[in-house]
Amino acid sequence: MLKKERQAYILHQVSLHNSVLSADLSSSINVSEDTIRRDLNELAESGKVIKVHGGALSKSFNSFYLRSDVYNVTSKKLIAEKAVSLIEDGMFVITGGGTTVVEMARLLPENLKATFFTGSIPAAYEYAQHPNIEVIFIGDKIAKKSQIAIGGEAITKIKHIKADLCFLGINAIDTEHGLTDNDWDIAQLKNAMIESASKTVVMSISEKLNSAQRIRVCGIDEIDILITELEPSHRILDAFRMNSLTIL
Repeated sequence: MLKKERQAYILHQVSLHNSVLSADLSSSINVSEDTIRRDLNELAESGKVIKVHGGALSKSFNSFYLRSDVYNVTSKKLIAEKAVSLIEDGMFVITGGGTTVVEMARLLPENLKATFFTGSIPAAYEYAQHPNIEVIFIGDKIAKKSQIAIGGEAITKIKHIKADLCFLGINAIDTEHGLTDNDWDIAQLKNAMIESASKTVVMSISEKLNSAQRIRVCGIDEIDILITELEPSHRILDAFRMNSLTIL
């Protein structure tokens, strides 16, 4: 693979998953980690990614998710619109972080009265702009690359919540491995959120379907609703049609 093609692939993976690990890129492209590090340094110097120890982040993490920096924002807005339709007055809602969750927060109707729990700084900021939403921030150590609270204290607090709905943005999903991630702390946090809610809603652009990463969050049978930008009848979603899973 030529350098130009390699860097285009890396940039797409960063945009798609918001963060990437050098080791994973090295394995998928079949080049050395030194080559990947040089590529990431060049991409960072040109302002296309944010270089961090062990990998890189999407530029959206430096801009509080300005829409100009969000990958495939049109699809994420469609997903967010579907998600908003599930929220009713009086609900307790727990959400993770990520660009799709932030899009949902921006689309909440002004007359909605609900309580939102989150450890995501960008999501909490958006909820706080809403006139009728009570925001409860789940605090602990902040993971800089995801701008979300992680750690034992955050997980303990989540376990004391009995939410009506849990909304999760994800890194990867398939029918064999379920939800997967590349960050151990985030995976544990998401698992606790799923257990704290009566229903779990997963929001994912279709490019992330039928993909897997290294750390398991939960099985596909632990998800209640899957939302993509596609029509629910789309053939790509055929593998996800299970008796217990609703597709929007």
